Amino acid sequence: MAQQGFWSLGGDNAGANTGNQSPSTPRAWCQAAASKLSGGLGSKLCALLNVGELEKGAEPAAKQPPETEAAACGCNKSCNCTKASVVFSDLYSTDLLPAMDSDAKTMIFLQEVVDILMAYIVESFDRDTKVIDFHYPNELLQKNNWELQSEPASLDEILISCRATLKYAIKTAHPRYFNQLSTGLDMVGLAADWLTSTANTNMFTYEVAPVFVLLEYVTLKKMREIVGWKDGQGDGIFSPGGAISNMYAMLLARFKMFPEVKEKGMSCVPRLAAFTSEHSHFSIKKGAAALGIGTESVICIKVDESGQMIPADLERRILEAKQTGLVPFFVSATAGTTVYGAFDPLIAISDICKKYNVWMHVDGAWGGSLLMSRRHRWKLDGVERANSVTWNPHKMMSVPLQCSALLVREEGLMQSCNNMHAVYLFQQDKHYDLSYDTGDKALQCGRHVDIFKLWLMWRAKGTIGFEAQIDKCLELSDYLYNKIKDREGYEMVFNGTPQHTNVCFWYLPPGIRYMEDKEERKKHLHKVAPVIKARMMEYGTTMVSYQPQGDKVNFFRMVISNPAATLEDIDFLIEEIERLGQDL
Repeated sequence: MAQQGFWSLGGDNAGANTGNQSPSTPRAWCQAAASKLSGGLGSKLCALLNVGELEKGAEPAAKQPPETEAAACGCNKSCNCTKASVVFSDLYSTDLLPAMDSDAKTMIFLQEVVDILMAYIVESFDRDTKVIDFHYPNELLQKNNWELQSEPASLDEILISCRATLKYAIKTAHPRYFNQLSTGLDMVGLAADWLTSTANTNMFTYEVAPVFVLLEYVTLKKMREIVGWKDGQGDGIFSPGGAISNMYAMLLARFKMFPEVKEKGMSCVPRLAAFTSEHSHFSIKKGAAALGIGTESVICIKVDESGQMIPADLERRILEAKQTGLVPFFVSATAGTTVYGAFDPLIAISDICKKYNVWMHVDGAWGGSLLMSRRHRWKLDGVERANSVTWNPHKMMSVPLQCSALLVREEGLMQSCNNMHAVYLFQQDKHYDLSYDTGDKALQCGRHVDIFKLWLMWRAKGTIGFEAQIDKCLELSDYLYNKIKDREGYEMVFNGTPQHTNVCFWYLPPGIRYMEDKEERKKHLHKVAPVIKARMMEYGTTMVSYQPQGDKVNFFRMVISNPAATLEDIDFLIEEIERLGQDL
């Protein structure tokens, strides 16, 4: 199957330091592209990337014959185009569309931008390039002129700014970038993002975003079906990230119990209590703060060694809250915690929520995508009993940022909670079905089109494509776990196989492995991960996150969500940690 080479665990082209040129290197890629792409784009990529190849010590290129007039414009055949005569240093943004007679100049300028982007994309997948060209903030401020000025800059300066921005950007598509939950770069998703920006519209009404509104309707319904709600019934919306989706859920839970709060505010309701695990995302407390409920009203529930919420403690704390006069209104269970990747026991939690008539929310921002996998969706058993679910396709599904959905089981609740009936937008005598004017159920007025990236990728991959991608990442995490769990110099943060792609571990350099003083050893170990991480960034070879958790000192949290990663990249990470930390 054509997809197998990309999704396979092995890395036929992953060897970064071999003398043979693999198809994954920019030079080989460009040679192939030059013969396939029109307009000389492939040849231009080779020229753009040749500088980087020479910097890496590649063999000097063979002497080329003098460029012909046709070649000077980047075309691969004789033409009458004016590209060679365009001097960007003499042009400004006012010379581009919608200026008169500016079509050709606009097209040439945008082609230059595309050339820059294509060169960056190809480099991002090349293991010989750095993940990051790190500079300290004060150095980077001095490297380029980032200040805004009264006079306009020429288009030549604009192109220079584009190149500089990407030069110092983190290559989040790089197969050895493991720093965040959102990694990778999907080409269809990227194309969709370009199209979305070109359309440049708002999601509040059908009249200004007809296709996008329909695609959001279709996709949210499909996601609700996958959650397990009958016939995909319910509601939902795409929001600016999981934190906002979680806050939406809390807002709806409060409105459901006390609808008068919409008009009269918190003064008309008793003091509320929300519940979430000790390892849940900080957005639960942030949402409580933003909604006027207060962070002190968020009660954190104990977790077991693997990071899963303990249902018995949840019930105990609900009863305690009721006895002190608080009104329990919201429980947020986590499907895939940020650090440990733990999945709370949703069935047991849902039983408790039903018993005490409390809204059950599932924060599946990180783990919700496992619903796409027949092999792993059991980890979310009970999610269909939730009142609301957060699901971020921009994490495990590699949809370009941002793409976060809130799914709600009760249809119409979002509209009742949030509508303000702005008559200049939501006129009631329009000539089409007003249910497609979705803007009034959102907190935002201006809402970015986040749906098209997910929809187009889903069309391109199919559900089975996402499933294969997710399964591969989980197989890679199993490989890492099995490789280091008994390896000298490594200790796992908790016992047992990780539930998600999160692999949490300490690396113990030779100098502290045999320390007898436990407190002294702990003190030294706390400093190891930050130093190794700093060295990773200085060398630019890879990036992986670290943090403390409770009484545990700093440890590495490896997460895998990039479908470009291979077994060889996991091996490289282990070897690099050991290389950078051997003298500590």
